[in-house]
Amino acid sequence: MESDNDIQISEFLLLGLSEDPELQPLIFGLFLSMYLITVLGNLLIILAVSSDSHLHTPMYFFLANLSFADICFTSTTVPKMLWNIQTQSQVITYAGCLTQMYFFILFGGWDDFLLTVMAYDRFVAICHPLHYTVIMNPWLCGLLVLVSWVISVLNSLLQSLMVLQLSFCTEVEIPHFFCELNQVVGQACSDMFLNNMVMYFATVLLGLAPLPGILYSYFKIVSSICQISSIQGKYKAFSTCASHLSMVSLFYCTGLGVYLSSAAPQSSHSGAVASVMYTVVTPMLNPFIYSLRNRDIKRALKRIVGIPVI
Repeated sequence: MESDNDIQISEFLLLGLSEDPELQPLIFGLFLSMYLITVLGNLLIILAVSSDSHLHTPMYFFLANLSFADICFTSTTVPKMLWNIQTQSQVITYAGCLTQMYFFILFGGWDDFLLTVMAYDRFVAICHPLHYTVIMNPWLCGLLVLVSWVISVLNSLLQSLMVLQLSFCTEVEIPHFFCELNQVVGQACSDMFLNNMVMYFATVLLGLAPLPGILYSYFKIVSSICQISSIQGKYKAFSTCASHLSMVSLFYCTGLGVYLSSAAPQSSHSGAVASVMYTVVTPMLNPFIYSLRNRDIKRALKRIVGIPVI
């Protein structure tokens, strides 16, 4: 007889955030609103940077790439969730699950690397202002983005290929609203030791390794700001990196909250609820953080919508 492990599975079930039918319209409306705000807000940032020559600098070049990554990051999960709610279905195909997981890891990793590159950019701007244009030249900026992209693609490809080696039981229910790597691997019927080793190694190497670089950059930035004599000069220097610092804090704090909640012995949906913060809320808040705290972005956005700029 053929065992369950040998049966080729064709689909998974995404249990979502709640199975209560009365909450589905509320969840649909809430996530649709957040998704539209995320896409519109980040598109406005990209449009502002591309259309205003004053914003053709390394900092805004990286910001435009981050906005693009955020749009793609959210688009890998939310549209499928909205479709499942609308059709009252929990099904995602095996190929669709692997595709969603691949792009989720890809754009999530790219987000992380771009935040690290932006920290380096602020470090050079504040600690070596006289050499900023020489160091952060267009060639280096393009190379940093390209290397970040390539590493993210290779990591995502490796993780997805590792999942392809697993076999699954006939009924696979994922207590999440998307195919998250941990949840999918945890449902496998075959040996998961190698997958877990690769997954944890990639998390430490690619997820946590950029953090010391960010912390070191801001340590040097704070040291340089403290040496500025005037209060106005200190405020101006700090304001150039305050938005990025807010984004980094939001990204890592929400990501840490997700992993802590998934490790805690709580309900199976607790990790899914916590994931909403870094998969949906963080990409939605990034445009607001930059547009509300950045005078140049606000000027460019006013020009786009036709508001006179004073």
